[in-house]
Amino acid sequence: MQQITEQQILAIAPNPAAASNGKKISQKGGFVRLEKSADETFYMGECTGSGRSNYITSADFINPEAPVYRCSCPSRQFPCKHSLALLYEMVAQKEFTVCEIPEAILKKREKKQPKEKETISEEDMTPEEAAKAAKKKEASKRASKAAKSKKLKKQLEGLEMAAKLVQDLMRAGLGTMGGTALETYRQLSKQLGDYYLPGPQRLLNELILEIAAFQKDGKEEHYEACIDVLEKLWTLVKKSRQYLTEKLEKDAIDQDDNLLYEELGGIWKLSELVEIGKGKKNISLVQLAFWVDYKEARKEYIDIGCWADLATGEVYKTYNYRPLKALQYVKQEDSIFGVADIPEAACYPGDGNLRIRWDGANMRPVEESELEKLMAMASSSLATEVKAAKNLLKNAMADPMLFRLIAFEQIGRTEQGIVLCAGGDTILLGDAPGMEETTNRIAILPSKELLQNQVLLGAFYYDKAERRFKLQPFSIITKTNIVRLLY
Repeated sequence: MQQITEQQILAIAPNPAAASNGKKISQKGGFVRLEKSADETFYMGECTGSGRSNYITSADFINPEAPVYRCSCPSRQFPCKHSLALLYEMVAQKEFTVCEIPEAILKKREKKQPKEKETISEEDMTPEEAAKAAKKKEASKRASKAAKSKKLKKQLEGLEMAAKLVQDLMRAGLGTMGGTALETYRQLSKQLGDYYLPGPQRLLNELILEIAAFQKDGKEEHYEACIDVLEKLWTLVKKSRQYLTEKLEKDAIDQDDNLLYEELGGIWKLSELVEIGKGKKNISLVQLAFWVDYKEARKEYIDIGCWADLATGEVYKTYNYRPLKALQYVKQEDSIFGVADIPEAACYPGDGNLRIRWDGANMRPVEESELEKLMAMASSSLATEVKAAKNLLKNAMADPMLFRLIAFEQIGRTEQGIVLCAGGDTILLGDAPGMEETTNRIAILPSKELLQNQVLLGAFYYDKAERRFKLQPFSIITKTNIVRLLY
């Protein structure tokens, strides 16, 4: 049987939902027939669906480097969920009966072979064949470019609608969203999805949730949260309109390393991140913290890991998204107490603590020499790190927390609360809004030695109630151990 891994399926899936739906079909026994050719280059399945008749889906591996997926369903996604489900059947080592390769598939292979030969051996072509191949290649390129351009224009249309919505709210006030008007905004949110705008859609959903909560309990904190979300939404809409307009004017419609690409509906593959220069080879990361967040506006859980690069001390984050609709099909991640030696990884575009991703890694215990080296790379200047946090958090779209390794002299209690001293400066420790509390765990640490001359993984954030920057503690690194306050 062809060797297929779940990571490969996720890589070729048009989006995470398609992969989840495909896995769901497989696990629920959606196939009534599974067949493969004797040479195992062709796999086919008959799958139940929402149509009157079952769907026939197949995977042709005559060229293992470029498999061809086909399905009789009407989906516009490629590969569709039924094709992905067939691959999940292969991963699960289901039994496939041997069959003859359908005549239609053999004919398609025959038609495809000359094209592949032309592509591979252009030097062997006649001038007429070379001209024909070049013309066809150019036509395909133009068609792809036209489709991308059409999508960008559609997104711009949606952004114009979102801009009008924000401007109306700023003129009339957030109070106009209340009552029956909320249902109108929920419909507008759905429309943003039709315009390939998941980022603005999520922010509008957050705004709706905060308004609904304010109407229910009247707490001022919801109104303040609405102001923050509205600012983020306007910033995203404004920057995105400029970004897309420039891309269309310059006719530069391909992917780039702008973080707005993902916010506006783009989905990165690992290979694509490597292609734009975001790849990293042979790196070793140690996990320092782990937690699970729930986003009501997105209707999904997010498993978040915080990692330090043992070679540079840079702090990265990993995200595993688990939509509510697919919880039983998307595996939850867990804490990793050790080092991941990673042959190849890639970072996502962005600022602050970059998101990092990889497909495979070798796990091992962390060595004491590595901990000492990591401690030596920590910053001892609170002033420098607070300045960096201020500069980053001025951007309304930035993550509200900046994680850093801080070498401290002491952590102790004052009249204000628990403070950290480093490089002659002090900062008050606290818990960021929406985060699990960790500061109170400082008081129950087993040894006072942990509070002197060690390294802290902490996250800088701005406390709006007290109008000051604070630091939330996550882990303490010593020469022999990592003590997690959030794991």
